Amino acid sequence: MSDLFGQRESHAHEGIWPSLNKFLLVLILVTLSIPIIYSFVPEVDKRKKAAARIEQLNAQIDEQRLKLAHLQRTEFLLRNNPEYVATVARDGLELMAPDETIYRLDPSKLAPKSSSPR
Repeated sequence: MSDLFGQRESHAHEGIWPSLNKFLLVLILVTLSIPIIYSFVPEVDKRKKAAARIEQLNAQIDEQRLKLAHLQRTEFLLRNNPEYVATVARDGLELMAPDETIYRLDPSKLAPKSSSPR
């Protein structure tokens, strides 16, 4: 019984101070960790901006590859296909072969018109 009584006495003497000490320790740790966490915030922003820039540059690369493929195809046809050269020449001079019908489409009329805000 003396052990039980001794334990009760030790709990009675502890009071609020041990729990306040634990709370203060946690508060100190949180206070010290906040500047460390905030030091990483700019790095995260830089990574996000870099990732967006990489995505933008990849889109430009894809666009340039499509242009290159189109120009290479045009060059190949100009070098190897006399009919294509004749068609391009007639189109540039706005001439027409005797057995040819030309249909021209106006790109501005093909594009859908966006309604203006009222």
